Amino acid sequence: MLYFCKPLIDYISTFIDLDMHAITKIEEYAREANFPKGSILFSTGETARHAYFIISGHARSYYTDYSGKTVTWLFHFNEPFSNVKNLFVVDYKIFLTDTPGTMSIEALTDLKMIKLSRHMFENENHELPALESFMRILNERAFVILYDKIYSLITMTATQRYLKILKEESFLTQMFSNYYLASYLAIAPQSLSRIRTRLVHQSSQ
Repeated sequence: MLYFCKPLIDYISTFIDLDMHAITKIEEYAREANFPKGSILFSTGETARHAYFIISGHARSYYTDYSGKTVTWLFHFNEPFSNVKNLFVVDYKIFLTDTPGTMSIEALTDLKMIKLSRHMFENENHELPALESFMRILNERAFVILYDKIYSLITMTATQRYLKILKEESFLTQMFSNYYLASYLAIAPQSLSRIRTRLVHQSSQ
């Protein structure tokens, strides 16, 4: 097994059994990739020929709304508490449909990743049942993540979204600045500060 591929192989193996043939095929399409802080991996309007599995570092997916405000859609990192939405760095829409994307992806720190060619998923799925099963799992989880994110933005107040983060993803408050956390909540940093102040005041009463 190629050493740099081990984190990816280990992760996929938590969902499905990979034989040596499947591992060899994955390694054929995988390459090491490193990006310095500030790099833009994907830009709005581009199509994607690659997806990335993050080994170390932090990134974010973001879009610009109708008013010109930048909103962080997801954070990407590889920590013990990470899940599929954090580990894979790609705009799923453009990767699955080969259409121009609506997201940009930015390196918030230096990144070390495994680059996976889109051809792996196009060419090998039918020949490798294990890989096809993994892609089905990945797509299902991506859909759930998308649904949860949209539901939160549509139905919850900013305070409720912040409380949801504290309950489900409290580690984000330690990993990312108030600026990016506010962007993740789709609010201004000043609004996040007011929410925190109000919650502290309420808890002290």
